[in-house]
Amino acid sequence: MSETTASLHRKISSAGELQSVVRTMKALAASSIGQYERSVRALADYYRTVELGLGACFRDGEAAGTTVERRGQTDAGVIGAVVFGSDQGLVGQFNDAVADYAVRTLATLPGTPQVWAVGERVQARLADAGLALLGLFTVPNSVKAITPLVGQVLVESEARRSQGEFVALHLFYNRPTSGAVYAPVNQRLLPLDETWRRERVELPWPTKNLPEVMGGGTVALRALIREYLFVSLFRACAESLASENASRLAAMERADRNIDELLEDLNGTFRRLRQSSIDEELFDVISGFEALVAPRQRSH
Repeated sequence: MSETTASLHRKISSAGELQSVVRTMKALAASSIGQYERSVRALADYYRTVELGLGACFRDGEAAGTTVERRGQTDAGVIGAVVFGSDQGLVGQFNDAVADYAVRTLATLPGTPQVWAVGERVQARLADAGLALLGLFTVPNSVKAITPLVGQVLVESEARRSQGEFVALHLFYNRPTSGAVYAPVNQRLLPLDETWRRERVELPWPTKNLPEVMGGGTVALRALIREYLFVSLFRACAESLASENASRLAAMERADRNIDELLEDLNGTFRRLRQSSIDEELFDVISGFEALVAPRQRSH
């Protein structure tokens, strides 16, 4: 009985220590979500501004006839993809969701997919699916660390595209929807073809005062295209990080509740065993007392 009680005491102690770790990770995830959510909101406004600027440039007389690339979306060839996941675990189905979505989507595209993975966890999932992996990028640990990652991705992709290795580049990442809920999405980043140009031209200007492109439409267009590529990658990474931390927070909350239930069961079992042990000790004392008193009563 004492060994069982001691074993339960050790389990209760271990569960308490694990709960302390879980609550620390939950607090870290909750504090991280804020910076990424603020970044996502700011990027949404900036992304919209860049798209409006592109539309203004394409409507301008000097840049109206400019087609950035003439290759269409349906051209067969190598399809490059960047899949944003996580380096750390304890994120529920976060990596599985985006990896499965990327595999399904790439299978429908006319071309051979080659993939960069952002995060060791999603890289393993993509490798298991049989996709050709071009490399691995480390997941940023802050908003400031996103910019170097975006620069690396742009350099790597541009080097391969300049050699004619890619006909398109797609981004796959989880986008926050509400609370801890997220959904995997796909954005075709390249090519910037006629379809892409026409979609920007059709964007309505938010006011009645139409803009005028200063300094030459082509110069402004090239600058805006650079910003468009940068902010698209930055936003994808920021939304993925926000989704990751929301998923981790939800997972830690579930783990915290499960540990609470486990501790309640263990403590209940411990109290019952302890009470049973006390009852047995009392029964032994009473039995011993009765054994001593009975001979005296018979002698009288």
